[in-house]
Amino acid sequence: MAGRRQLRITIWNEHVHELRDDSVKRIYPDGMHRPIADGIRRELGADVTIGVATLDEPEHGLTEEVLAQTDVLTWWGHAAHDKVDDAIVERVHRRVLDGMGIVVLHSGHHSKIFRRLMGTSCNLRWRSDPGGEREVVWTLNPAHPIAAGLPQPIVIPHQEMYGEFFDVPPPDELVFVSSYEGGEVFRSGCCFQRGAGRIFYFGPGDQEFPVYHQPEVQRVIANGVAWCAGAAPSNNESVKTGGNAPRGWYLPTTVT
Repeated sequence: MAGRRQLRITIWNEHVHELRDDSVKRIYPDGMHRPIADGIRRELGADVTIGVATLDEPEHGLTEEVLAQTDVLTWWGHAAHDKVDDAIVERVHRRVLDGMGIVVLHSGHHSKIFRRLMGTSCNLRWRSDPGGEREVVWTLNPAHPIAAGLPQPIVIPHQEMYGEFFDVPPPDELVFVSSYEGGEVFRSGCCFQRGAGRIFYFGPGDQEFPVYHQPEVQRVIANGVAWCAGAAPSNNESVKTGGNAPRGWYLPTTVT
């Protein structure tokens, strides 16, 4: 729409595994931030501008100027949580309270910023087998904007297991729950609000598997970004009772 201000997104990626581990380089030769950015651009179109910031940049790429011009920040970290400067964490925390959205991905549950926002340990159960295992992501709230346009369920063929108990405060809204081959379940799509800022945590995305190349996962992240920015309408299509079933929501689904 002419004259509409673009949604400004900063993708923060620790970017350690892709430089260090050959197994991850093969899956994400341009970094995990690349497919995340590509998916957001595809789903949200020309109304977004995207910047990338990484751990090894000055101030981790999250200067006062960058954050002041960020509507939504996405965060992926794993191997270097302790290397994130506390002053930068405090800076990001202030911006969330002031209204910046943040989408925290996978092992970002143990990031300093997520733990600061939650006020808990954010511990969980996990299991990582070399070949991974199937994760089935079930939509619990089909009317939520983050669930728009998604199949029920999303099947991720190979993934690290995250299981309960997940030590976070009760989510304001729970959009997704995951189940695994071992029988575990996990609250994998959680919405929170802190101050004026919206927070979305999404569980799938271990670095050893090509999860962020999966279009359904990319759509979840893009929907989460739009919701955190306050730019996503209600997903009314998913709660209609007549007509064609949107993306299989009303159709019996067999998971094989």
